Amino acid sequence: MKANVGGIDRILRIVLGLVLIGLTLTGTIGVWGWIGVVPLATGAISWCPLYPMIGLNTCAKK
Repeated sequence: MKANVGGIDRILRIVLGLVLIGLTLTGTIGVWGWIGVVPLATGAISWCPLYPMIGLNTCAKK
């Protein structure tokens, strides 16, 4: 897997994932908040399986 999530995209994914999971744990939102695991994981590993399908890459060119 080649990294395709970079910089700001990665930070936003991690923050969004943590916020959704946090809101779920506090009971503010329902069970659907566990979907926050997806952006958290894709941000943590810097790879999104959807990006190659749509031809997107936010990682800096090397």
